[in-house]
Amino acid sequence: MSAIPERIRDDFPALAQEINGHPLVYFDNAATTQKPRAVLDAIQKYYEHDNANVHRGIHELSNRATATYEGARDRVAQFINAPAREDIIFTRGTTEAINLVAATWGAANLGAGDVILLTELEHHSNLVPWQLLVERTGAQLRFIPVTGDEGTLDLSVIDNLLAGVKLLSLTHISNALGTLNPVAELCAQAQAIGAVTLVDAAQSAGHLPLDVQAIGCDFLAFSGHKLCGPTGIGALFARRELQETMPPYQGGGEMISKVEFHKSEFNVPPHKFEAGTPNVAGAAGLHAALDYLDAIGLDSIHAHDTELAQYAQEQLSGFEGIRIFGPAAERGGLVSFIFENVHALDLATLADQQGVAIRIGHHCTQPLHEKLGVPATARASFYFYNTRSEVDRFIEVLQKVIKLLK
Repeated sequence: MSAIPERIRDDFPALAQEINGHPLVYFDNAATTQKPRAVLDAIQKYYEHDNANVHRGIHELSNRATATYEGARDRVAQFINAPAREDIIFTRGTTEAINLVAATWGAANLGAGDVILLTELEHHSNLVPWQLLVERTGAQLRFIPVTGDEGTLDLSVIDNLLAGVKLLSLTHISNALGTLNPVAELCAQAQAIGAVTLVDAAQSAGHLPLDVQAIGCDFLAFSGHKLCGPTGIGALFARRELQETMPPYQGGGEMISKVEFHKSEFNVPPHKFEAGTPNVAGAAGLHAALDYLDAIGLDSIHAHDTELAQYAQEQLSGFEGIRIFGPAAERGGLVSFIFENVHALDLATLADQQGVAIRIGHHCTQPLHEKLGVPATARASFYFYNTRSEVDRFIEVLQKVIKLLK
């Protein structure tokens, strides 16, 4: 097992606490990750020393704030190997990033009868924005099906599904099942027929190396809070050629170059899509988070997460009456499951009383859960600061809880 947790756990203040008299075991990382001191310090430093509005000021604090904000843009571009810093648009997170694409590129380029291809694995953030767009434009949705409880995509039908597609938008790693999708292969197939491609990297950014040029996508979105950064900050990679043709997302300050009473001229991308005062402190924290992750190494983080998920899956498979979802082989750093005649809510509530934090519900993938025939699953999701001994504690608590509930 990787030695990463032993080296870095002290960097995360939240992990040192007790919950209900027990040491915290935090297995809800797919929802949000904990924050290292480096990120907390970066946010505090900004507010204590550099707090000002960006771009338009000429005083020193504004200059510092601008350098912090634009420096974070450079850092994000480097982190995902974007061709240019201008390809990075700051958003509140993955949800806003996808909504931005739907409201700008989608509204300008999709019309009645045009096909948007998604997968049955999608988080509501990569489903509902397209449903809203379909209602406005008359476009239609199509879905790549999943195969049983393993939740892998049935690519035997991909050629038929791609016929007439204008946009392919899909998750990189399923937040519900841990499925790791072949995004580079699918983006190449979609672009071969002239379709635009979007990758939801909410569960992969910060968990494995990301290279938008290797993936070959037109858009890619991720959230800072799922990779040790603060909430309320995220990024959208958008190819500059597409940004040039996209109308503004919101109106206001910063996104304009000239305003008259009856018309406006808009700023150059990416500023055209960043109306209003930005989340400068969030950008500072995101920058620090990316530095922190790169110091550990994304390859090492991916290996650690995968190994821990496989170990948890092996231990869970020993329970009677359990149903485990997701790929049997390589998966992202999570495992979802249910027990016969045990409600997931009861399971999570009793686990919390023992200091173990897991998530239950449909995980914002309600259509997927309907296809699986279950209203909810329990999900344990891992990150590089989690340990094998925490998995052992998790299994021990589950044994007590199942015995009690049955």
